Amino acid sequence: MTDAMAKAGAAHVRTYLGTPTDLKQAAVHEIAAGLKAVLADVFALYIKTKNFHWHMSGRHFRDYHLLLDEQGDQLFAMTDPLAERARKIGGTTLHSVGEIARLTKVADNDASYVTPEDMLAELREDNLALTARLRAVHAVCDDGNDVATASLLENWIDETERRTWFLFEATRPAFGGNS
Repeated sequence: MTDAMAKAGAAHVRTYLGTPTDLKQAAVHEIAAGLKAVLADVFALYIKTKNFHWHMSGRHFRDYHLLLDEQGDQLFAMTDPLAERARKIGGTTLHSVGEIARLTKVADNDASYVTPEDMLAELREDNLALTARLRAVHAVCDDGNDVATASLLENWIDETERRTWFLFEATRPAFGGNS
């Protein structure tokens, strides 16, 4: 592809995907990039959560199985609003599974067996890391005066903190002291 063709293609995309906004173009670019990276993490964490949900075993099977099902549903519910928010402000979002793989910071776990405690602990740490990434994008939104995206992120931060809390409590050793 020649440089002229690439420039014409980029102009074409800008013309057809450039949703009008009053946000500064630099802010749109930064916010959309942050949302895209978070979306990649959310998709990866969703798949990992469902993987552990499907492969859960042991004494607390029912409780953990249901917990991870609920958490997976919550993660999946974030995906469309994340992608659509990037588009609403004039940015772009994920295009492929390959792009998710390139952008995510969530590590895969392809082990044939993982203990229930290790599953929950790994998901707890992944959710904790997701909270930090959501906060980082929130800061970018604050800098770019994008209060609507910041507001959505605040709700997702709260949900992610709740998932982290539940996973923490589920992996906490029973207290053996006197009350």
